[in-house]
Amino acid sequence: MVNREIGFSLWLDFVERDYLKNAFGALIEKGIINGATSNPAIFASAITSSPAYKEQLESLSGKSPKEKYEALAIEDIRTAAQALRPLYDEGNDGYISIEVDPFLSNDTQGTIEEGRRLFETIGEPNVMVKVPATNAGYEAMSTLLSEGISVNATLIFSPTQAGRCIKAMQKGMEQTDRKVDGVISVFVSRFDRMLDNELAQNGIDTSLTGIYNAAKIYNMIEKCGSENIRTLFASTGVKGNDLPAYYYMRELLASHSVNTAPLATIESYISVKPTPAKLPLEETVINGYFTKLSDSGFDMETVYATLLKEGLEAFEQAFQEMLDTLNR
Repeated sequence: MVNREIGFSLWLDFVERDYLKNAFGALIEKGIINGATSNPAIFASAITSSPAYKEQLESLSGKSPKEKYEALAIEDIRTAAQALRPLYDEGNDGYISIEVDPFLSNDTQGTIEEGRRLFETIGEPNVMVKVPATNAGYEAMSTLLSEGISVNATLIFSPTQAGRCIKAMQKGMEQTDRKVDGVISVFVSRFDRMLDNELAQNGIDTSLTGIYNAAKIYNMIEKCGSENIRTLFASTGVKGNDLPAYYYMRELLASHSVNTAPLATIESYISVKPTPAKLPLEETVINGYFTKLSDSGFDMETVYATLLKEGLEAFEQAFQEMLDTLNR
């Protein structure tokens, strides 16, 4: 559940047309969520598997695959934004994000132009443009924020990426007098899926790397002191049966933060007794953990680079597969 007393927001990491028109509203009304996120993989899954898009797709005959995708995505994001608008108007988040074409991750100007165009076409102020935290993305974040467009920085794995996002967001916010917010999406569970088997072989506790890394970045973001820049904990779904589905959500409960999760993870989280906030963690504890990893031969810089590369490639692949489907 959303906890406004401590400033904890819960967003749904899922978009599908029938769901948006039906059950989505109940989650909002019950105070379970106060926002939502999307990404290329989510849209690819929805568009290629749900019959809800058939009628609109038939009306788009003759359009290019990307034009078809954008028409479908824009309608869904607008629907979600309108459902969330009352929350936005009362200052209770109410955001929905849409990501720029993942093939633009190394194109600053292309990212700016597409982010601006999507925001203007959707026509709702509570839309966040999602921009990958790449060298090209940081300048795009600043520019979009300076134009009054809220930004969801995504695919953050390293503290270095987070630091650059903070600077980019602060720069953009200083150049506008419009209401804008920025969230920095720190991916969590992918660390553990990558490292846990090897950590176990070295006698190191598992299912902690993603949490400690996210906790470190959370401390950085809080230290910057901006009310309008928050940590968004992403990739918090559990794969496999070794951990409860709510594990990452519970362990990363924190004030002035957002957690975005799939529906099943949210349902698991709200089914158990609420717990106190788990963050912040002491820097000495966090640093001690990463010192242990380093002493055992784990190079976190390599891990960060690998996860970012894999994340960008996964979104590109999902996006391309969807475009190929829409081209048939």
